[in-house]
Amino acid sequence: MRLLVITHAEYGKRILANIRAHAPENWVVEEWRAPRGLPPVIDDPDDFLPDAMPHVDLVLSLAEDPGVAELLPDVARATGARAVIAAIDNESWLPAGLAAQTKARLDKMGVASVYPKPLCTLTDKTYGFRKKIEYDSEPISEFARHFGKPAVRVSVDDGKVSAVEVERDACCGCARYVAERLPGVAVRDAEFEAGMLHHHYPCLATMGIDEELGDTLMHVSGHLLKDEIAEQIRPHKPAASKFRPTDDFVPVSEEKSAGDG
Repeated sequence: MRLLVITHAEYGKRILANIRAHAPENWVVEEWRAPRGLPPVIDDPDDFLPDAMPHVDLVLSLAEDPGVAELLPDVARATGARAVIAAIDNESWLPAGLAAQTKARLDKMGVASVYPKPLCTLTDKTYGFRKKIEYDSEPISEFARHFGKPAVRVSVDDGKVSAVEVERDACCGCARYVAERLPGVAVRDAEFEAGMLHHHYPCLATMGIDEELGDTLMHVSGHLLKDEIAEQIRPHKPAASKFRPTDDFVPVSEEKSAGDG
């Protein structure tokens, strides 16, 4: 697969570095650094696009400026891309209304597009946190088999995490970071420790409250990773006590009372 990653500042650079480090060997990963200070309305996209762009299957937009979303249909046309992923790790970078307008333009071109909020909700079939939105695009699915919503396999030995295999990393590399540091942690502490490691990485999503989700996107991202770890270690946690009182059971306090009488 040929992938074009649109970067803008440090947020995008970090994700790009992780993708290049861990993408399948047969992927070709290109980069376009979008210009800073784009106007809110772009009359002529050619004023801001490079003279030539690589031919790709998929565009991943990690821009931190709404103006870049205005250019996405033109980028797709110039690259021949069949699909676009526009990350929303901060809604001020890509407001919902602009995302809807961009999707409508891409739909008319026959280009599939998804807008995961946060980016680590993306799977090979859906995206979104509380509301799962389905999509049908092989380039996006191929990307999301490797990067998106964290998926791991946890091995446990003698009550401790012995190994964590990353089946799908977060785009930023957070899942891999956590996986490398969980071995040796007691099962009872693994979920909490995963949350702390996610916080220390740190996550790239915003700490501002998202009005739609009622929480910060950083917290949402943390919940996704902690829930994945919790699901994996659930079979290894000590079973809850099956003791149930019977009619013959008399609490100690009552036995003493009876003896006193």
